[in-house]
Amino acid sequence: MESGYVTTPFGRRPMSLGMLASQQLAEAIEPGMKRSKWKLFRAICEARPALGVTDRALTVLDALLTFYPDDEISEEKGLIVFPSNAQLSLRARGMTPATLRRHLAVLVEAGLILRKDSPNGKRYARRDGAGEIGEAFGFSVAPLLARAVEIEDLAAEVIADRELIRVTRERLTVCRRDVSKLISAALEEAVPGDWEQMSSMFRDLVRKIPRVAGAEELASLLDEMGLLRDEAVNLLERHIKSKKIDANESQTERHKQNSNPNSMSELEPSFEPKQGVKPPADNDPIAGPPDEQRVKHPASSAAVNGKRSRAAEPAAAHTLKSFPLGLVLQACPQILDYGPGGTIGNWRDLMSAAVVVRSMLGVSPSAYEEACAGMGPENAATVIACILERGGHINSPGGYLRDLTRRTERGEFAIGPMLMALVRANGSTAKHVG
Repeated sequence: MESGYVTTPFGRRPMSLGMLASQQLAEAIEPGMKRSKWKLFRAICEARPALGVTDRALTVLDALLTFYPDDEISEEKGLIVFPSNAQLSLRARGMTPATLRRHLAVLVEAGLILRKDSPNGKRYARRDGAGEIGEAFGFSVAPLLARAVEIEDLAAEVIADRELIRVTRERLTVCRRDVSKLISAALEEAVPGDWEQMSSMFRDLVRKIPRVAGAEELASLLDEMGLLRDEAVNLLERHIKSKKIDANESQTERHKQNSNPNSMSELEPSFEPKQGVKPPADNDPIAGPPDEQRVKHPASSAAVNGKRSRAAEPAAAHTLKSFPLGLVLQACPQILDYGPGGTIGNWRDLMSAAVVVRSMLGVSPSAYEEACAGMGPENAATVIACILERGGHINSPGGYLRDLTRRTERGEFAIGPMLMALVRANGSTAKHVG
């Protein structure tokens, strides 16, 4: 393309600042720059929304590129194509002249081609004595070469975004299937838990999934669906673990099966109180009924019992197991007000809230640290939540926490009865996480 001067449209077509800017950009082609015209055209097709061109305009551009003699566009080979309207119409799938003019104007406006009109508006080329083209009038594809890097970057962004949407939607579909089947399995097996509420939350999420969505919107829905799946998996795993524990206890005859049909002992962690230690006092303000405690059968040999007790003491803190976060929040809804932002979404939030409540209840830092060491941080935070829930029934929260810590170290305390008592006390008014 000849450069260094401004070329204006023939006839009544006006000149615009956009055309002038495109001409200046076309003059800034780096020396030796080349691009495959069809690879560049595919990149333009990918980046079509960002470039502001229609699919019909791309059909015309495709036809124009067929008139470029080489596969690679370069300044050395010339940058002007000069087909007649009849030839261009044939290669543009029989497009009418009026439609051709309209879409050519779109390509010029988008800065993908330039007009280089002859004095009479015709498209032609002058050749020298050797048959080489000296000067040509028609359409310049110089902007394609000048904007090649920009076009390729736009196409790469579009492809990456489309791939991200595809992957995210696939993950959302799998997660949606998981939640649906996990809830169905839980309802069929009568697994304890508020599965009806979880099913309602699931249906609400499914209704939010749009037919056409961006990557960010799908990612947000995937996060919500993932949290719901994690909660369902945690409840089911806890149920399976509790059934395995009950089966082991029945097989080895180390514990009595609770005969109370209303018992929730299958949700309680297994623990082995030391032989000869008295059960918890009946005046415990938030402990469950005595029939919910598991009592170890007397052994035949006192010496053997002594050895077992001494061997079990160092591992006492490890036998007190945590319960699902959803169950803790169902039993102790008041702790939600002290979480970050007035909500609790994970164990870290619960432990942060427990530190605030500990100070509010007047529990000393040392008492809470001992509880964390003896019970574990999650269980200590759970106990603080239970104390808050029944604060009016406990005269000295700090002393009560120290007593529970000592009982835990001796293997005399389980969180299960405490939580179940609070769940029954709260009943249908309990708050739910999420």
